[in-house]
Amino acid sequence: MYAIVSIAGQQFKVEEGQEIFVHRLAANAGDEVKFDQVLLVGSDSGVSVGTPTLNGHVSAEVIDHVKGDKVIVFKKKRRKGYQKQNGHRQSFTKLKINSITS
Repeated sequence: MYAIVSIAGQQFKVEEGQEIFVHRLAANAGDEVKFDQVLLVGSDSGVSVGTPTLNGHVSAEVIDHVKGDKVIVFKKKRRKGYQKQNGHRQSFTKLKINSITS
């Protein structure tokens, strides 16, 4: 069984037992969170599509808060002596999907 769910403004295809990285959520490690914006649920019996959402939810457990890889932003204007370097690391939340109910 799989589902397409909207989490923090992004859509993810999730299955039970899967671990995913989403943008940082306001929850502590070990907390259980539920997402009720389920857009699609697929199983062996068929596919259910919401208009726009289904009456179900996806429950997940917050495993940890981590940071992504560093992205280097480098700006330069030729022949002007202008150079600027900046870095960024995105904050993510690691989730483990516990159950999908439709």
